[in-house]
Amino acid sequence: MDRIRVEYLGESSSVPQYASEHAAGADLKAALTGPLILSPGATALVPTGLQIAIPSGYEGQVRPRSGMALKHGLTVLNSPGTIDSDYRGEVKILLINLGPDPVTIHPGDRIAQIVFTPVVQAEFVPVRELSPSSRGTGGFGSTG
Repeated sequence: MDRIRVEYLGESSSVPQYASEHAAGADLKAALTGPLILSPGATALVPTGLQIAIPSGYEGQVRPRSGMALKHGLTVLNSPGTIDSDYRGEVKILLINLGPDPVTIHPGDRIAQIVFTPVVQAEFVPVRELSPSSRGTGGFGSTG
């Protein structure tokens, strides 16, 4: 898979772009009509102005941009957010300001990144008992 069909929903929309030659994620930009101020602890569903057609067998994972997280405490709340291959609505980014100061998002700001990955739909098989493993039922820190 190396082609994703993109539909622009407005003049402020722009195609996702990779910031470097070997970047895994393509930057998504805010398609806003004006600045948006996110107070500390506040969330916002920010439009990108894009609809995308992801091929069957793949998903789009929406992830935070590390620079925004480091500089401003801004992150994607449901990270990674999954975009299924059969979704055709506008891609919107659920941002949260975890920093101590208000953050202003301007039209065209890079607010998140998207990574495309293959997915497998499992077949679930009911059983009476699972086979044992060396780890067993240990969880949450049980491996050190």
